[in-house]
Amino acid sequence: QVQLVESGGGLVQAGGSLSVSCTASGRRYSTDTAVMVWFRQVPGREREFVAAIGRSALSTYYGKSVKGRFTISRDNAKNTVSLQMNNLKPEDTALYYCAAGTAPNSTPNSYAYWGQGTQVTVSS
Repeated sequence: QVQLVESGGGLVQAGGSLSVSCTASGRRYSTDTAVMVWFRQVPGREREFVAAIGRSALSTYYGKSVKGRFTISRDNAKNTVSLQMNNLKPEDTALYYCAAGTAPNSTPNSYAYWGQGTQVTVSS
């Protein structure tokens, strides 16, 4: 019912900034994307929660490793959620995934809809 497509990944030096975006579409995307979430994953490790935002954008959530550096936002008119990443560190290097659901949750298997991922690489 929902299709998610991420964009904006790339290579950035440590201390720099980068923004990634996710656009949702589908027959019932408005009801199935009440909460939009960013996860990230590196090879050999479990998928890690990064940030989440509710439909009204009044509620946001951040993982401990990124709080204070990353900011999540959404534009409901464009069906888009963005993640502004500042003061990037090499440990932020990962494949970043967008996910959607009906309630906030930091567990990856709680979400049924996922994008293909966009690679973010931070050089030291």
